Amino acid sequence: MDKVIYTILMLCLIVPATLPMVHGNGPSATVNWFKKLAHKSQKTTHLHFYLHDIVSGPSPTNIPIAVANSTAQSPTYFGLIAAIDDPLTLGPSPDSEIVGRAQGLFGSTSLEEIAFHMSFDIVFTKGRYNGSTLTVVGRNPFLREYRELSIVGGSGVFRLARGTAVLNTVKYNSTWGDAVVEYNVMVLHY
Repeated sequence: MDKVIYTILMLCLIVPATLPMVHGNGPSATVNWFKKLAHKSQKTTHLHFYLHDIVSGPSPTNIPIAVANSTAQSPTYFGLIAAIDDPLTLGPSPDSEIVGRAQGLFGSTSLEEIAFHMSFDIVFTKGRYNGSTLTVVGRNPFLREYRELSIVGGSGVFRLARGTAVLNTVKYNSTWGDAVVEYNVMVLHY
């Protein structure tokens, strides 16, 4: 019996050390990754997906968390702050495969046009980038055809990422506020 327990304990110690990891977890794995960084070459990755921002219905993915007294009278929603947890899909249809979530905050920051300051993470939940993130920050003048937001970091496969996301609204319901936004993302990373 003691040999069986000893063997099981040894396997529990050895097997996790041999499993592949995207970049490892914990401080020592991160330190080791950075030590090897000088020998890594930079990569460029193009990502394409659709964000579904749902304001209406029983399960919204965009929820106001703070509203100024004057926001209701503002044509640009100035003073609104909201949290998002929007699904990201391969195609524009809501039934398309979900590959991640956009999670974060935005605020309406313009008196002249509907424009949001956005700060959120793209959290990949499937495929080769599963568990990795990209951090997006920038100004989104929502009614313009194309907008560009900055990629300012990432985790997992996208450690030290930087790049840009070009947004194009492909569907917007002005009555309910729901939108489908196409994302073309170019990322430099190691």
